[in-house]
Amino acid sequence: MAEDSNSESARPAPISTDELARLQKRSDARGLTRLLGHLIAIGMCGWLYALTLERPTSTLLRLLAGLGLGFTLVTMFAAMHEAVHRTAFKSQRLNDGVAWFAGLLSFYNSTFYRPYHGWHHRYTQLPGKDPELEDRKPTSLVDYCMQMSGLPWWFGKLRTHGMLALGRTEHYPFLTEHAAPLVVRSVRAQLAVYGTAIAVSAALGYPYFAVYWLVPVALGQPLLRVILLAEHASCSEDDNPLSNTRTTYTLLPVRYLMWEMPYHAEHHRYPALPFFALRRAHTKLGPELVHVARHGYLAMHLKFLKSLGKELTRERAA
Repeated sequence: MAEDSNSESARPAPISTDELARLQKRSDARGLTRLLGHLIAIGMCGWLYALTLERPTSTLLRLLAGLGLGFTLVTMFAAMHEAVHRTAFKSQRLNDGVAWFAGLLSFYNSTFYRPYHGWHHRYTQLPGKDPELEDRKPTSLVDYCMQMSGLPWWFGKLRTHGMLALGRTEHYPFLTEHAAPLVVRSVRAQLAVYGTAIAVSAALGYPYFAVYWLVPVALGQPLLRVILLAEHASCSEDDNPLSNTRTTYTLLPVRYLMWEMPYHAEHHRYPALPFFALRRAHTKLGPELVHVARHGYLAMHLKFLKSLGKELTRERAA
């Protein structure tokens, strides 16, 4: 169904109970294979990035290498996301351990993200309830550029981590009395790891932490912003999973590093499906979806900017 199709025509996907049960089967082997491939990609990009720093080369080549490393690091967010759902692996311990580690690499905290994301799924696109809507969508070209730069994300992450590390959990209604102390301890542990890495870098007399993590993540974050904005921007603000979420067709390397999350409408319709089952689900659910960006992220963003410009023109004319 086209991007602008009427949401009222959406119908539940014809996936039988038996087929859904088969699709929901999780696998440690497939999860570990994807994780290993992702870590190899980080290692290879890190090695190439290190070569550009050690040898005389152009600034552009260094930036591209840093961008490659950064993208493989920030997309560990997707590994964390999948493991937070406990669908990346069959083992719950493996899910929880990988989720925390992946959050460490991508500057997320999985212990906090689990209840936060749980509310997002429960109240997807419902104003006043979905916590993701607190991070408002761009309303102007300047605002769009600012958000895609990743700067608001950094400020938000630093603020949230700081508040949680101080035990300030009262601003997060999705944190229960049981979850709140666990989140505080988890965030403190995460910040301690970063602090240790900074201290080790200082002791060795070289800014390893900044050069090999902070700078690449800063370079890669805008690409992640582009991907994540596409998931719900310009979608319906209601409880219809066929119209409040977008699936985006993209290149295989992006799908691989994003753990198939570009099939985002399928994920929201069936959140218990493991990442490797989403493409199969799309073959059944795809015709029912209201928002499918068939020409990729660039075309989706160009369309979003065009609609943003029309909206601003209408407001000025009113």
